[in-house]
Amino acid sequence: MTRPVALITGARRGIGCAIGVALARAGHDIAFTDVVEDEAVAVALKLFEEAGAAARFFKHDVAAVESHAALNADVKRAFGRLDLFVSNAGIGAPVRGDMLEITPESFDVVMDVNLRGAAFLSQEVAKAMLADKAERPVIVFITSASTELVSIDRAQYCVSKLGLSMWAKALAVRLAPEGIPVFEVRPGVIRTDMTAKVAAKYDARIADGMIPAGRWGEGEDVARCVVGLASGNFAYATGTVINADGGLMIPRL
Repeated sequence: MTRPVALITGARRGIGCAIGVALARAGHDIAFTDVVEDEAVAVALKLFEEAGAAARFFKHDVAAVESHAALNADVKRAFGRLDLFVSNAGIGAPVRGDMLEITPESFDVVMDVNLRGAAFLSQEVAKAMLADKAERPVIVFITSASTELVSIDRAQYCVSKLGLSMWAKALAVRLAPEGIPVFEVRPGVIRTDMTAKVAAKYDARIADGMIPAGRWGEGEDVARCVVGLASGNFAYATGTVINADGGLMIPRL
């Protein structure tokens, strides 16, 4: 196989699926994961293939750290290489509400996926990239505007994304001498299943000027950022954060 291979976690729908389609169009083959295997997987698989990719789904729970080595081995066995890792899988707060009522169980389940799982899978991928001497490897973390913008009704989510942001920076420093750039893309208010339950709230706030661009973000907006970073043209900018947010995070008076 001559096409570069991208491994995208949580890509059966939403932002991850949009990233897969964009990367397939840009010349990547696609290995993608999700904890759920349903009709959406078949839809995503068809979209990736129609966009020109050889594609393969791997059912995988990123929170199951002990399974990460096997996932890497399965991808290598299926495609023979791994050039790009997009750490996209994540969950929202199980219940939104007063942060004084967050339970340890709710906190831990978010951390297990969004921070602990993502961090240790990227560790496993980085070691595999170094061992395989990949030609132009790249690692991209999808975090959130919630790395900086506080939501007290889902504080555990914000903490998990901020923690992953620091992990991305540290990994960028560790891998810079090895020629593996690491980037972070922070989506703002993106139209996904995760935000569907609070769509009316964001519709009103966008109408009131919360986002300078004046609209919701779409998965494709995030995907275009990832494609640019995956091109290899920004390797000397390792550790860079891209805000895919329509200007949401720009401080204003």
